[in-house]
Amino acid sequence: MKQLNNPLHGVRLVDVLEYLADYYGWEELGNRIPIRCFQYDPSINSSLKFLRKTEWARKKVEDLYVRTIQKAK
Repeated sequence: MKQLNNPLHGVRLVDVLEYLADYYGWEELGNRIPIRCFQYDPSINSSLKFLRKTEWARKKVEDLYVRTIQKAK
């Protein structure tokens, strides 16, 4: 069953994070979503570890990703 209205369907968290880090850079990403793993010594691995355990932060990252890709269209 396809999820036509879900822009996150089939997109891995690592891909979302890499896209946002490339698009905004870590500093701007930390300004938009003020969480420690984006603001202090940021890396993909440390951010993934935190986001996989923290639902509210993952939701903020996913929402920013959806807004960003819609704006880019």
